[in-house]
Order: sequence, then structure tokens, then C-alpha cells
Amino acid sequence: MHPAKLARLTVETYIKTYKIQPAPEKLTGVEIKQAGAFVSIKTYDNELRGCIGTILSTEDSIIKEIINNAVSAATRDPRFPAIIEEELEGLKYSVDILHPPERAFTIEELDPKNYGIIVISETGKQGLLLPDLEGVDTVEQQIMICQRKAGMSNSEKFYLKKFKVDRYPEE
Repeated sequence: MHPAKLARLTVETYIKTYKIQPAPEKLTGVEIKQAGAFVSIKTYDNELRGCIGTILSTEDSIIKEIINNAVSAATRDPRFPAIIEEELEGLKYSVDILHPPERAFTIEELDPKNYGIIVISETGKQGLLLPDLEGVDTVEQQIMICQRKAGMSNSEKFYLKKFKVDRYPEE
């Protein structure tokens, strides 16, 4: 099963029945067994409707990681009300499987098209932004968005981690 199809099936089943459908045996084109993953749900007008994920694996399989994050993206993203059944036909799904984050020591190492970033303050606040997002063209924009997501002031000291993703949009 394709990762985005798994996310769609998970959300549709959960919203209609409040049950988690059985996990498939494997995912098409995915060799990794465990990793962090983000599930993004958008309308066909490209408006974000939910996005939740994990930086590192919290489950014993990538399949369970996607299932849990799909339910969370649909029902627990604090920026949006939970998705309702009437919306389901108008939604599209994308799954990003994260490579392990690594420390970025200079801004020059980063590229918003190829790397997502995590901004981490000295006090432990952190904000994450996936790579290759529409309207995010500079590292400075990435950092600013991450600081805002983390509730950091512009004057707080921070360090950066970068990561790549394998993106699986709905076909």
C-alpha cells in the first residue's frame, strides 16, 4: 500500500467509525522499518487542514507511525477543528518519512528545498518545518516560521538541526 493511501484510509475509517483499520503488511516503495513521519492533509485548494508528525520513531514500525500521525493530523492539530465526514472527499494526503536529523553548524549548509529544519532554543523549545513547502524560499523564512511555532522570541539563542525526507504525495 502507498503511504499516502494508508493515511487516507486511516483517516476515512477513523472519522466514519472511530476505529483504526488493520495495518497492511508493507508499504509500496518504503524499505525503512522505523522512522519519524509527518502526515499532511490539505484541501484540493492547497489549504492546510492538518499536519502532525514525529521527528523520531515512536512506534515499532513505520506503518504504525503513519497510522497514529494520520489520526492525529485529522483530529488533534491544534490549529484546526477536527475533520468531519462531510470534508473527506475534498482532502488530499501526503506522507513525509524523515531521515535522522543532524546538527547544522552554518546557514550555508541549509537549503529550504532539500532540507527541513528544527530550531531548538537553549531552554528546549523547538519548532520544525518540513522541506520544499510552497511559499518558503529562504532559510531565513524557515527559521522565522520555526521560531514562531516554538513560541521563541527573535532574541533567544538557538541551534539548528537539518533533515531530509522521503515524500509520498497522493497520486
